[in-house]
Amino acid sequence: MIVSDLGENVGTNDNGSATRSTEEVVQNIASCGGVAKAIPCDVRDEKQVVRLFELTREEFGRIDVLINNAGIGYLMRPFLEVPKAEWQHVLDVNLTGTFLCSQEAAKHMIKAGNGGRIINIASQAAKSGFPHLAAYVATKHGLVGLTRSNACELGQHGITVNAICPNHITTELGEKQNEYYSKFQGLTVPEYLAAMKNRIPMRRHCTVDDVSALVAFLASDEASYITGESLNVSGGEETH
Repeated sequence: MIVSDLGENVGTNDNGSATRSTEEVVQNIASCGGVAKAIPCDVRDEKQVVRLFELTREEFGRIDVLINNAGIGYLMRPFLEVPKAEWQHVLDVNLTGTFLCSQEAAKHMIKAGNGGRIINIASQAAKSGFPHLAAYVATKHGLVGLTRSNACELGQHGITVNAICPNHITTELGEKQNEYYSKFQGLTVPEYLAAMKNRIPMRRHCTVDDVSALVAFLASDEASYITGESLNVSGGEETH
């Protein structure tokens, strides 16, 4: 498995500088008996994306599954105050990055002739609008369209393409959203989180494990006939 992200450099080798966050993930995978390697990549840069997949194929011989999880969701401000550069930055990472990685992965999968899985991590924001997140919401809606279009074209090669749409998870990015929206609504962070939980039919927040369970299923043989879908993981909060 290759783990890739941007972040704080921890060293340089033939593959470039890795990051602390990806190295931690690699160590966690190793502790569970898996084999993984960290390779940094800016998904906005086509040359870096091409290199990432070439190195992945050299390291493991083939590419079976791509999980597009790179994204920006921490830039929040009223729509009328969004500068064009910020808008473009979010589009470049969230949508163009997914396009570039999916395109390159699909080329390798088709050449190998073994099919494959492309799994796009979208958001509840792919189906509903949220204030002060115009670029993020637009890119996540766009990701649903890209998922459907790619599924139509790549199915003949045995490649499935699906999106996962979780509601809010308090990751590092989620913490920034909690702070921003609690202040925006005049609430403390605990009050904001309690109100969020109360509107979810399952009466609990989404977790990383909830999402990873669906990722594992979509990557499995059992999901070989599921493609073009945008599946909610929201405890019933999002129902379309």
